[in-house]
Amino acid sequence: MEQNPDPETGHRSSISTPLHVVQKVKQNLVFRSKWAELNGAMGDLGTYIPIVLALTLAKNLDLGTTLIFTGIYNFVTGAIYGVPMPVQPMKSIAAEAISNPSFGIPEVMAAGICTAGILFLLGVTGLMQLVYKLIPISVVRGIQLAQGLSFAMTAVKYIRNVQNFSKSKSAGERHWLGLDGLLLALICACFIIIVNGSGDDNDDRETACEIDDSGRRASPTTRRRKLRKLIASLPSAVIIFLLGVVLAIIRGPKAVKGFKFGPSSIDVVKISKHAWKEGFIKGTIPQLPLSILNSVIAVCKLSTDLFPDKDVSASSVSITVGLMNLIGCWFGAMPCCHGAGGLAGQYKFGGRTGACVALLGVAKLVLGLVLGSSFVKILDQFPVGVLGVLLLFAGIELAMCSRDMNSKEESFVMLICTAVSMVGSSAALGFLCGIVVHLLLRLRTLGDGQSLSSFWFAQNS
Repeated sequence: MEQNPDPETGHRSSISTPLHVVQKVKQNLVFRSKWAELNGAMGDLGTYIPIVLALTLAKNLDLGTTLIFTGIYNFVTGAIYGVPMPVQPMKSIAAEAISNPSFGIPEVMAAGICTAGILFLLGVTGLMQLVYKLIPISVVRGIQLAQGLSFAMTAVKYIRNVQNFSKSKSAGERHWLGLDGLLLALICACFIIIVNGSGDDNDDRETACEIDDSGRRASPTTRRRKLRKLIASLPSAVIIFLLGVVLAIIRGPKAVKGFKFGPSSIDVVKISKHAWKEGFIKGTIPQLPLSILNSVIAVCKLSTDLFPDKDVSASSVSITVGLMNLIGCWFGAMPCCHGAGGLAGQYKFGGRTGACVALLGVAKLVLGLVLGSSFVKILDQFPVGVLGVLLLFAGIELAMCSRDMNSKEESFVMLICTAVSMVGSSAALGFLCGIVVHLLLRLRTLGDGQSLSSFWFAQNS
């Protein structure tokens, strides 16, 4: 097969033929373990469901259309990247829509299209890859730690307090007992800890716990190992999600009776000049830094950490986020992006290949085509405490990625970035402070025989 040098790495790579592309897609969608991939697909729902539900209830977002488009996004990104690449709502745009009565669906879609257009341009011009290479790893870890802790704290609020998603407010403390009680959430959390532990990969454990075929009676130690293997193989997130669905049906039996089968009608959203202006100023401007840092930069770094054999470039991720919204937002689908928290959550619960998100995409597509927007009646009754448990472990998994800082200097920059991001509720502000601190620390060592060429990159490789 003819080969050409790669423009970025200088290595020679094969020219993609249709057959080569098909083979790569098949490889990306191979099941490492059917139960593990299915379990991993549930790891992102703690973020996805509350935001989509809130927008559906507060702004009449077309849930059926959103399910169809995000299902397609999930399947395509899984086939392209071969990793459990998540598809999450753009949080800053969603927050503005929920908190601002005048920020309606046209403004939401305008904000999504403008954000997507900028990300697409950054990707196709290669500028996003340049940004990715220039940002110090300690700053990236600071953003990841801040996002992970933010998810975890939000999850604790979901678990402790009753939530009114349509108003984005808490409605008092959650009762201990009941179908959405505090006790139920704590039992689910304990179950996940028993099954998944601290999140270590179980491959080595499975190898060590193979059944003895010699015919001898298993020793107590062997039986305990087999029991641990059996427990570790349970699809914890799937079990908890199915429990939540059953409890939702019990809590709202009329919701099932009110189902209207068939997809929602997909129409082009009419966006006025005023909506374009409001969407860009109030939606795109605050969303863009978050999308660049968490949806592209942090996702690529985390993907490289978790799947070093996979090629996930900042340019390609920026392009896919752009294309998703340049298409879907015109038809009323919620503006979406990738997210490091979603990737960490799906990895936490067993997702290892693109098949994980492809399965989730197929499920969303089926629900969107069969039930349409009537599925919101079930989501509205879903136990929020259970969603909080899933979000809690996704946030912790993302925060734990920051444990690889090898020096006090790197940890210092990371923690400054994290503290400012969380206190100021702005990833962009934390990023700027992290860059400034990194620059000041590098200036201190500039005179120690260090050349200008290695000034910035000395600790950024």
